[in-house]
Amino acid sequence: MLQKISDILKGQGDGEGKGHKRRLVTYLILAALALVFVAWGPYAVVDLSFGTSRYAVKVNGEEVPVEEINDLWQRQLPQVMQAFGGELSAEQRAELQQELLDITVRELATTQHARKLGFVVSDQEAARAFREEEAFQVNGQFDVEEARLRLYNAGITEHQYIADLKKRLLTNKVLGTIGVSNFLTPGEARRLLALLDEERQVRYLVLDPGKYAGSEPVTDEAIEEYYRSHQEDFAVPESVRLAYAELALPDIAATMVVTDEEVRARYEMDKDTYIQPETRQARHILVSVDDPAQDAGRAAQAQELYQQIQQGADFAALAREHSADTASAGNGGDLGWASRDTYVQAFADKLFSMQVGEVSEPVKTEFGYHIIKLEGIRPASGRSFEEVRGELFTLLRNEKAIQRFNSEQDRLQEMLESGNPALDTLVREFNLRRGEVENFERGAGGLPLGSDVMLNREVFSDPVLVQRRIGGPVQLADDRLTIFQVVDHRPATTRPLDEVRGEIAETLRRERGAAAALQAAESAREQLGQGRSFEQVAAQLKVKAEPARFVSRGAPDLPVEVADALFKGPRPTASAPRREALKLEDGTVVLFEATDSRVGAQLDIPQLVQLRTERELQRYTRRDIEAYISSVVARAKVRQNPQAFIN
Repeated sequence: MLQKISDILKGQGDGEGKGHKRRLVTYLILAALALVFVAWGPYAVVDLSFGTSRYAVKVNGEEVPVEEINDLWQRQLPQVMQAFGGELSAEQRAELQQELLDITVRELATTQHARKLGFVVSDQEAARAFREEEAFQVNGQFDVEEARLRLYNAGITEHQYIADLKKRLLTNKVLGTIGVSNFLTPGEARRLLALLDEERQVRYLVLDPGKYAGSEPVTDEAIEEYYRSHQEDFAVPESVRLAYAELALPDIAATMVVTDEEVRARYEMDKDTYIQPETRQARHILVSVDDPAQDAGRAAQAQELYQQIQQGADFAALAREHSADTASAGNGGDLGWASRDTYVQAFADKLFSMQVGEVSEPVKTEFGYHIIKLEGIRPASGRSFEEVRGELFTLLRNEKAIQRFNSEQDRLQEMLESGNPALDTLVREFNLRRGEVENFERGAGGLPLGSDVMLNREVFSDPVLVQRRIGGPVQLADDRLTIFQVVDHRPATTRPLDEVRGEIAETLRRERGAAAALQAAESAREQLGQGRSFEQVAAQLKVKAEPARFVSRGAPDLPVEVADALFKGPRPTASAPRREALKLEDGTVVLFEATDSRVGAQLDIPQLVQLRTERELQRYTRRDIEAYISSVVARAKVRQNPQAFIN
């Protein structure tokens, strides 16, 4: 399955080329299976004898070419490099390339399994999913210009995207049948939610380490020792003052001219995009035929079901009980709305010749015998030229802007490589936006340019940092690139001891106070065990004790460390309370006493119980999906080429 396109279409790097830098994009057609699995066992059959094989993986005889797997690797490499801080060891490279092979195997095996089960994805379904993609929406509505702009900008054709989208939809169909049998009995659901909703009665007091630090001054020796052992805390990173100039796609788009003739020509070329074919909603009951010897018996069974429907039996109820199509049986055989090309020919021919409400006699297909009921018809529809004129104008303007953006990027690169022009000269020549970053740090970067790995590497390279040449262009986003020049360089240093002496003394005083406060809290805990009341130990410690109250596991006003400790042990009671003293991350010390527990009132709301039960069932379904696809891959005959990657 695919990652969200909003993730897929971002992230671009650069590589070496003659006269220009190559624009790279990250397009990972791997992700949904990777999201499902954390770890995988060995495949059922793995043959590693290759010779001169030109495929990267082969699953049940179907091959993925070496060229395709290397293209995938190169497309994701810039994002990988950024995730690893710009450096990738040989071991890391080999591990990631093996992961790419494994994920490709899983995706192909699952797609094959879906096809084997008879699942298909029509062009209409893919088109609908394309229009519903979140990254292609503008103000909550599908925007064809936005879609094409993102795809074009990332170097992905619409054909490529649709092909991979169909793989995802096909996989979703088979996975959608999993988990239907998962359920929790009412008793099980209530016990599970009771555990999640448990509240514990607690009261606690807080000790400020500052009040336990004492008046004894911190010695110079202690300050100097802390300074020597915590040098990283006082490091000042290397940084520069950076002048930069940006080339921005919106600026270019504002200058583009689009004629009415161009808009009309694009409409005629893409007319199919704006015309939706007739769709029909149907139900069916499938009586499968797995063996030709069964054909006569299954045909008779289908005919008997048809007769029951003719005599008044409920179609949906019969589908739930008898249909072999597990994907639709649970919904009473409902197949949803789809066009003719969704179905195999015999099924489609019959369905698109029926009247609403009509039930067909059994129809024979390669899957068996189908009894079909037509529920509704949506006529073909479309959008006129006038309706889409504005969209097409914007699309064409953006396409022209992208072409200009790319050509200007190449021209800018050529000028930088052919000499050392002044930054202001380039600003005027290319109409760039000018700016300055006062403090651009090695590794961290600086606003508004951000922390792009390639940008950081080039800013601190010898030509830019030492020779003061103009660096770039570096593409920071789909629509934005920058060139830059170091104005001033500040080497990495360490803040001097005299500058941080007061900070260190305060830290040491707080640590001393925290240790003393924890010791006092432990003593108070022992006194509670000996029979003293919480009010008495609070008075002795000269602090106010919080009144007893019930809190949940995720109480927002309770420190995380306290909540973790409170719910870690068995349920407390008045006769067996739970008491603990602990130091928080900031040095504050807390002493708490828990004396009771209960289940929250949420279990008294039936609608909420149902909603939360469904959420827990979703977790179980994800577990079942992991097991299901693991078994699919384990049964597959898999071959992997250990020499698949060129580099």
